[in-house]
Amino acid sequence: MSILIKLYGNLRENVKDVDLEEGLPVTFNVEDKNVHFVYDIVEKFAIREEDISHIFVNGKYSGIEKEIRDGDRVGLFPKNMALIFVEIPLESE
Repeated sequence: MSILIKLYGNLRENVKDVDLEEGLPVTFNVEDKNVHFVYDIVEKFAIREEDISHIFVNGKYSGIEKEIRDGDRVGLFPKNMALIFVEIPLESE
């Protein structure tokens, strides 16, 4: 399973031994058959849950329990980059 991970702000400090692309956010792929939920990523990189303010999976606001699939994109924002976020559904939804 290949997942694209984007870490914003100081969450970069949790990533060791991964070939990181230059720039911000830190962007890299994880290929791990044991990653099924966002919390698996958080655990894999020893990110403390209390250090995360927002999680997005495929551009949608999500929680740490969100199931992820091959090809998904996961963005993690730290507390010091907390956003005021409101999802406004389209009328057709």
